[in-house]
Amino acid sequence: MVERHAVAKTTDFEDEGDRVFVEIDELEVAVFRVDGEYHALVNYCPHQGAPLCEGELTGRSTGDDDWNWTYEETERNVRCPWHGWVFDVTTGQSTDSEQYRMPTYEVEIEDETVYVLR
Repeated sequence: MVERHAVAKTTDFEDEGDRVFVEIDELEVAVFRVDGEYHALVNYCPHQGAPLCEGELTGRSTGDDDWNWTYEETERNVRCPWHGWVFDVTTGQSTDSEQYRMPTYEVEIEDETVYVLR
C-alpha cells in the first residue's frame, strides 16, 4: 500500500537544485527541486553505500561516435561523493551504466507541502 508522507514545505527549496533529506520508514530519501519540479530518490549509492544525494548536482556531457561532445547544462545529475558514480535524479538511472537505477518515488505538492508517496 502506498502511503503519502509530508516531508517539507516548498519554501524549503529556495533555489534550483536544492534538496532536503528525510527518513521514511527507516529509509533515507532525498527530495530535489530541478526545473521547478520535485523528485525523490533513495540516498544510497549501490556501489558502496555512500550518501549519494549529498553529492554535487551537475549537468551531463555526452559524445557521439565522431567524438563530438555536448554538455547539457540542466543540473539534474547527482554525483556520488565517494567514487563519482552519477545518477539522474529525475529517473534514478545511472548515466554511467544501464545496469544501475536507483529507486525513485512520486512527489506531490498540495498547499505548499511536499509529499513523497512510498
